[in-house]
Amino acid sequence: MNKVFFITGGNIGDRKKNLETAATLLEKHIGKIIQSSRIYETDAWGITDQPTFYNQALIVESEFSAQEVIRKILKIEEEMGRVRTIKNAARSIDIDILFFNDETVNEQNLIIPHPEIANRRFVLMPLNELEPNMIHPVLKKSITELLSICKDPLKVTPLPSLT
Repeated sequence: MNKVFFITGGNIGDRKKNLETAATLLEKHIGKIIQSSRIYETDAWGITDQPTFYNQALIVESEFSAQEVIRKILKIEEEMGRVRTIKNAARSIDIDILFFNDETVNEQNLIIPHPEIANRRFVLMPLNELEPNMIHPVLKKSITELLSICKDPLKVTPLPSLT
């Protein structure tokens, strides 16, 4: 069984419901969610003049290969109304593979680990909640270490839990 780490996010429509729908569809089409972070509200990355995002990290057990997973993600995003325009534009949902076991993949349509993990606080904070001691297979640093040296100044705030 493969262990796949995802970051989900979006800033159009009902952000929380979109993350819930994405999680439901990931579980339906890719595999069982074994861990999920809190939801974080995050400033927009890249194009900053847009609404804030909600982001969540998920860990899924899947029987599928990395290439099969990326194909399924693209279908889920399309099913949820994702329209790709310009890079970093506002969107209803974005689903990225962060890690696939401890493998590295460098193909035209897929790079794993995601090449921007270490530069994005909105990825590192929810990952740190789930797997703080996990070692990045390329950078050879733990998620906690990467978070401590991350230069990303954007605000990332956990939503209050309902418990």
